[in-house]
Amino acid sequence: MNASNSLVIPSSWKRWGGAVLSTVMAFGMLSACGSGSGSSGDKITIFNSKSEIQSQMEDMAKQYSKEKGVDVEVYMSADPVTTHLSTKYASNDPYTISMVDAKDVYTLAKDHAIDLSDQPWVKDTKYAISIDGKTYGFPVCVEARGLIYNADAIKKITGKDFNPDAYKTLDEFKSLIQELKDGGMKSPTGVMKEDWSLAAHFLPQVYEEQKDPEAFIKDLQAGKVDLASDAKFNALMDTFDVLKKNNYAASSAISAEREVTEQNLAEGKIAFMFGGNWDWSVLNQYDYSKNMGIMPVPQNTDDGSNDKLVGGGSKFLFIDSSKNTSDKQRKEAKAFLTWLADSKEGQTFITKDASLVPAFTNNTQPVADPLGVSVKEYVDADKLIANFNFLPDDHYTKLGADFQKYLANQENRGQFAKAIEAYWKSAKLSGSSE
Repeated sequence: MNASNSLVIPSSWKRWGGAVLSTVMAFGMLSACGSGSGSSGDKITIFNSKSEIQSQMEDMAKQYSKEKGVDVEVYMSADPVTTHLSTKYASNDPYTISMVDAKDVYTLAKDHAIDLSDQPWVKDTKYAISIDGKTYGFPVCVEARGLIYNADAIKKITGKDFNPDAYKTLDEFKSLIQELKDGGMKSPTGVMKEDWSLAAHFLPQVYEEQKDPEAFIKDLQAGKVDLASDAKFNALMDTFDVLKKNNYAASSAISAEREVTEQNLAEGKIAFMFGGNWDWSVLNQYDYSKNMGIMPVPQNTDDGSNDKLVGGGSKFLFIDSSKNTSDKQRKEAKAFLTWLADSKEGQTFITKDASLVPAFTNNTQPVADPLGVSVKEYVDADKLIANFNFLPDDHYTKLGADFQKYLANQENRGQFAKAIEAYWKSAKLSGSSE
């Protein structure tokens, strides 16, 4: 996919569900506001918005500083990305390099970022963000979402190795669910009740799997879509109904804690849960099964969407363009990005230390966790449906509340469809000119 196509460039949704220790967040807030946290002097400062890799980023910066003779420091903040960066810009104290989400690149790049089109790493990725022919966003990694499975738990009952390719349709998936139930797994699925999981991850696939997501969203905004009769909406909701019906916490679905659901999946008490490879940071806290992975959401469809995950570039780095950053700092910042993309040390940091899936084709270092391995296989096979990067900021909170009602059987599918239609009639896209 052409990265300059601004409305369909792959990226990831913000992860609001990850548990972050308050002490780490407090440290980040104090550090980011402390003296010298900006680009003064020859120091290279990096703003990290991916909290789960803060300690790894700090360790990497120390090692890089020692080996390259360049002072690199990493900061983070508990505030929303744009809010925090706006404060830094207002105080003329920007970071040399900032890590943001895709829509933030579109919002900030023209005023605050330099053109990176001439950098050597550009040729090795299709996930960089370009605007008007200029490359601004360096992709940190690839993330994708689908149905996470515990292959060991499935084999324990079926007696055979689990092959996700054999369960692409909902009918095939339902037959497996029944086989698991007959074999003694009372409730084979788990459903995360969090609004971000429901309405920032599952529901968006209704838009992303359309032939033209941008046109579909515009029709929603114009009130031209009868969602209750939309084939894609119904295919995905049919699958969700199966997940909901067989949910281990079906009787108290909106009270189920994420950690309990993930523990049940990790330990094989359930076999399936919708999510993404970021869930490994939670799954690996438990006595997890060795053989796990991610598969496309099973759907009774013939458009090929049940053969692909949804995902793309996740988190993007850009370099400050203001007078508060010196040309020397920008030169060192470019060198750092090249090191991250092209050197064995940088590549290993991405795959091993940070347990991320590389966004660059020249990074052949083995991916560290099983969910990442699955995602990498789909990336290599060019089987990713691109994220839609411009959902309104309140999409997951407002429609998440309605989706939770649906999960709790307090709202039927027709009512849920009407709630979605009503929302879009006044909703404004974020991070774009809309």
